[in-house]
Amino acid sequence: MKLTTVTQMTIDGVVQGNGGASDEDRRNGFERGGWALGKGDGDTRAFIDRTYRRADAFLFGRRTYELFAGSWGTMTVQDAPAWAGVIESLNTRPKYVASRTLTDAAWSGTTVLSGDVAAAVRELKSRPGGELQVHGSGILTRWLLENGLVDEMIMITVPVVVGQGARLFPDAGPDLALDLVESRVDSKGVTIQVLRPAGRPRYAPAA
Repeated sequence: MKLTTVTQMTIDGVVQGNGGASDEDRRNGFERGGWALGKGDGDTRAFIDRTYRRADAFLFGRRTYELFAGSWGTMTVQDAPAWAGVIESLNTRPKYVASRTLTDAAWSGTTVLSGDVAAAVRELKSRPGGELQVHGSGILTRWLLENGLVDEMIMITVPVVVGQGARLFPDAGPDLALDLVESRVDSKGVTIQVLRPAGRPRYAPAA
């Protein structure tokens, strides 16, 4: 399976607290949650829905898994017909969560990866199928990139600067070249870029 990460972030790179509840993630005093709510147009919502529909399985970090289990995991298509693809996919397809502390994975179809996570992810990627998707899970996404396990990245950038919160990429971290596969912008200014890791960047030589 191809491993694809799907990340919503702000113009200033923040990935914390994008969801519908302003208090879903208050770590480190973050007070500006819910910045992605209602920002995309119908085309962007349809793109997200199609993305979930093509997943064969999902991989989460613990925090995102618990947020999704408590929201999408309790919903039916009747609750939110506009998000039928998201709800059906998350509740019917295999889910894996990378965690050394989670002991009660009550969401049906969940397997906890608590040992050698890199080996477990490589084994999942070796299985036949289309796509193993990682949604949110910023810490896990950074770790997957650092370990060369990401095949494709979908970056959904919301036109807002929130000025605080956890960012996807640290101030000092590994560098990464990316090839652009697809790019689009919707009527509300939300951009979607599909990117593939392409080794390390090339830098200009010293003068």
